Amino acid sequence: MSHVLDRPAWNALRTAHSALAQGSERARRYPPSIVPFAAAADNTAESLEALENLLTAHEVMALVESEAITVPKGLTVVSEAKLVQMIAEQAFERIRDSRIELLTEADSAEMLALATLTKPGPFTLHAQSLGNFWGVKIDGSLVAMAGQRMRQPGFAELSGLCVRPDFQGRGLGTMLFRFVAGEISARNELAYLHVYATNTPAISLYKAMGFRVRSEMNFAIIKRPDQA
Repeated sequence: MSHVLDRPAWNALRTAHSALAQGSERARRYPPSIVPFAAAADNTAESLEALENLLTAHEVMALVESEAITVPKGLTVVSEAKLVQMIAEQAFERIRDSRIELLTEADSAEMLALATLTKPGPFTLHAQSLGNFWGVKIDGSLVAMAGQRMRQPGFAELSGLCVRPDFQGRGLGTMLFRFVAGEISARNELAYLHVYATNTPAISLYKAMGFRVRSEMNFAIIKRPDQA
């Protein structure tokens, strides 16, 4: 029997994030201005065609699933990678630190700049539409942040964790990681995350912080073949 996190985008878009979903019962996607994740309901021809029809010119979509990804016949792969999905082994204690502040829409441009610099994964100006983000500012500048992305009943994805290179090694990332995990636990949800399978230092760190590998995942960015 499949797990709700085997197809995280589909199960988020039909439950906790259904209000954000574009599409139908055959295929759904997040608004591209928020995040590029999308999913077909299954691998039938009808569902794959519906997924293809959601993609307009000059856009890309991101797919993430535990099973091998089936790309609609009218689309092509831009890039693909292996991920591991990690899940908290137990609830995290809720913590407080005066350096951590809730980020708002006014911080969006600075958040995008930090994510562009550090590349934690797909990130847009409207990422906060998916869930809260928190950050640490030093001398008025955002130097570290973390937040929440996809959600399914009982689960929330810890995402967007990044620290400006000149502030790494000060424990800010670890602090924000534990903080966001604690906020998720406070809602009686389990935190999970995705990390590139090749990023063994991060996987080892997350294991040390109380996460375990739940599943290997496949990740692909797709587009129309005639798209520049």
